[in-house]
Amino acid sequence: MPRLRSRSDVSATEKIALAEFAPDILAFLGRAAYVQLMIFENLSRVISTAPTTAAKTAIGKAAELSMAKHRKLVDEITKAGGSPAEVMDSFTDEVDEFDRIARGADWYESLISAYLSAGFFDDFYARLAAGLPTESHTRLVEIFRGESGEEVLAEFLQAAIDENPRLDSRLAMWGRRLMGDMMLLARSALVFPDHTRNTEAQVEPVFTELVASHTRRMDALGLTA
Repeated sequence: MPRLRSRSDVSATEKIALAEFAPDILAFLGRAAYVQLMIFENLSRVISTAPTTAAKTAIGKAAELSMAKHRKLVDEITKAGGSPAEVMDSFTDEVDEFDRIARGADWYESLISAYLSAGFFDDFYARLAAGLPTESHTRLVEIFRGESGEEVLAEFLQAAIDENPRLDSRLAMWGRRLMGDMMLLARSALVFPDHTRNTEAQVEPVFTELVASHTRRMDALGLTA
C-alpha cells in the first residue's frame, strides 16, 4: 500500500492526476464492472440478514442502484467491443479476495463495509475515468457520480450506533482496517508508465484525497478514521 503524506508535503510540480495512470478502456471497464457487482452482492447479503423489514426494503434500494451502475458498465464493455463476462473474468481473483476480507463478522460490519467500499470505489473510478478516451469518459464519470444508496446506509448505521454505543469503537476499527484493503485493490487498477519518474510521490496526493473522502464518511457517523 502506498505510504501517504499530507498534500502540503508534495509540491505542485510533483502532482499527477490519477487519470495519468488509467488502464486501457476494456481493462478499466472490466474491473470497474466486477467491483460494482461485488458491491451489489455485498448489499444483497446485508439485506438477507437485516434485522427489520424496513431495513431490508431501504437497503434493497441501494442494491438496485448498484446493480444499475453495473449494467451500465456492462453496456459500455459491449460498446467498446468486448465480451462482458470475458473482460470481467480477468479481475475476479483480486476482487473476490477483497470481498472475502471485507464481509465482516456480523451484520454491522457487513453494512459499514458496503457503505465505505461503495463510496470509495465510486470516487476512485470517477477520478480514474478522466484518463480514458474523451468519447467515453464523460459517460463513465456520470455513472460513478450518479445516485447511490450512501445516505440510506449511513442512516441505518447511525441508528445502530445510537442504539448500541459499544459498536462505535468496533466499527471505527473495522473501517480503518478496510481502508488499507480498499487502497490495495485500487492500486492494482493503476498502470504506471515506464517514463514516469518519482511515481510514488506523485500518486500519493491522489490517494490522500480518496482517504479524505473516506474520513468524511467515517466522521459522518461519529467514527474515528
